[in-house]
Amino acid sequence: MARDIQITFDCGDPAGLAAFWAEALGYRVQAPPAGFESWERALAAMGVPPERRNDASALVDPEGAGPRLFFQRVPEGKQAKNRVHLDVRAAPGLEGDARMAALEAAAERLVSHGATRIQRHEPAPPLGAGHIVLADPEGNEFCLD
Repeated sequence: MARDIQITFDCGDPAGLAAFWAEALGYRVQAPPAGFESWERALAAMGVPPERRNDASALVDPEGAGPRLFFQRVPEGKQAKNRVHLDVRAAPGLEGDARMAALEAAAERLVSHGATRIQRHEPAPPLGAGHIVLADPEGNEFCLD
């Protein structure tokens, strides 16, 4: 039996990191609770003080197919390389030069939104199709695949 999953990011700026991943994945910020036109109004009504209103953020797939992404503020920064990372499928069905060109275009777009380029891995047939490793604005590694 399949289960729904949520992917959680520990971070220093939940709203900022959520904005980056919304751009990277085509996701949107989860709507505020029913009866509220904005998260700001909902949090104020809940009595959340202004300095705590960026403690968390969540993104959802607008088509409802992908997992929910949750961003929670933690006091410590990133300490080491990720043991689990996301692969962003930026060139499905493409091979060779066309694949790498599509990955480069996606990398350039994400770098303009705060990503850091780490390394390009060239295609190595028969199993290696090539990919680009980036880090999000808080240093979490991910691959454009």
